[in-house]
This record gives sequence, structure tokens and C-alpha cells, in this order.
Amino acid sequence: MIVIIKYNAGNISSVQNALFKLGYDCIITDNVNEILNADKVILPGVGEASSAMKCLKEKGLDKTILSLTQPILGICLGQQLMCKYSEEGNTDCLGIFDTTVKLFPSDKIVPHMGWNNFTETRGALMENIKLTDDVYYVHSYYAEINEDTTAICNYILPFSAVMQKNNFYATQFHPEKSAKIGEQVLKNFLEL
Repeated sequence: MIVIIKYNAGNISSVQNALFKLGYDCIITDNVNEILNADKVILPGVGEASSAMKCLKEKGLDKTILSLTQPILGICLGQQLMCKYSEEGNTDCLGIFDTTVKLFPSDKIVPHMGWNNFTETRGALMENIKLTDDVYYVHSYYAEINEDTTAICNYILPFSAVMQKNNFYATQFHPEKSAKIGEQVLKNFLEL
């Protein structure tokens, strides 16, 4: 069973539709037992860090996410919430990845919105993905490069496009909106 975590964030239906297109069934839930018993878990997200973390804490999902041993994929805001701290709302996050989420410099065009490729890739999520492959981004905040970074994108400055630590995987881009390349990334995750 694949679970998409239901919390105060957008793009949940888009992720669900992408999974259906790939031939996978999934449920959207905030039920702790269903999340704990899932084979794979996805933490999607479009929204604001402080309100999203508040929602996760109110539902007890912060502790649930930290206790997971099965593969879990954070997408966009989901990736940022897996970091230790976000400048957005001065928010303490889950702390899975030992890095800070920062606002892009304001003298440039923000948000980073549109298609971009990679300057470096490695790891399970990036199997069969080339540096020249484009994926779709919509974000004003970025996770700094750290020891868990497995793919780098450059917009204004280099940032973590993909991270992985143990069973925790995360993408800053939206695989559900990234056409065939995004489908490959989701397939890589679902076949772990």
C-alpha cells in the first residue's frame, strides 16, 4: 500500500494522479496506523513551512514520520520540512536532513518557476536520469547542499534538488509535474 500523507499542503491530488497514471493504487490519509503500515509513504507539499509544520505537529504526524522505516519521499515543501530549519516563518522542521532551508536572494527573479536540469546526480532516485533532463520547479526557498544531497540544480546558486538519508528521500522539484522524467523518478522510488 502506498500512502500520501494528508496535511495542510497542496498538490496531493496531482501526486495521486501521477501514481494512478503509473498503475499504482494509493490512499490519502492522516491516519497514523495507515501511515505506519504502508509499504511506501509520500509527503507532498505546496504551501508555507510554519503552518505546514504546525499541522503535522497537531496531528502527531511529525513523530510518525520520524519513526518510519519504510521508504518515504518528500516533494517540494515535503523536502523542506525534512530539513532541520526553514527561514520561512523561522520554523524548526523535522531535522532528518542536517541542513537549512533559505530564501533565494531577493535581487533575483523569485520564485524559481519552470524547467531546469541538474549539475550533478547520483543515488537510487536518479537512476536513468541524465544531467540534461529537465524537471519542473516552483519554489522561493531552497535546501542548502549537504552530505545527503544526491542531485544538484543551479538557479541563482547551487541547491539540493534531491536528498537521501537512509529510508528518507526528497525532491525539491515536482516529479508529478515533470512529465516522463518525473515519472521515472517516481518509478525509481516506488520500485525501491
